[in-house]
Amino acid sequence: MDRPELAAEVDRAWARPVVLTPVFALIALVGGASPSFGLRANLLVLATGGALFWLGTAATVPRRPSPPRLTRGAAWWLVPLLLFGVVEGVTFLGGSHAYPTLSRLADPVLEHYWARAGAYFGWLWGFWALVRR
Repeated sequence: MDRPELAAEVDRAWARPVVLTPVFALIALVGGASPSFGLRANLLVLATGGALFWLGTAATVPRRPSPPRLTRGAAWWLVPLLLFGVVEGVTFLGGSHAYPTLSRLADPVLEHYWARAGAYFGWLWGFWALVRR
């Protein structure tokens, strides 16, 4: 009979950064070759995001302990995030070309292959960090 406390201690070799970095790099290189909001890009994001979501809900990924509560210093990181959300929301609702949204300002940068591949790579590692919690 398997005990659940022993199953949680099993080391998952595939979940190590030395394995995931080349896998995420390959996915990012394929994703960077797709045009923004194209069918290939959307399917890749849905497939990769769906797989990571499934891994996050399954008990197969070794978890990192979450802090019991945010420290005061960590709470201050919410200020730029909220400011970004307010600026993005106001400029989106305003719809003016004089004040474009921040995502529209990123479009010229993301037109380049390496920038788009880097954004994919960062998105994958960020999502993986959420899966591990």
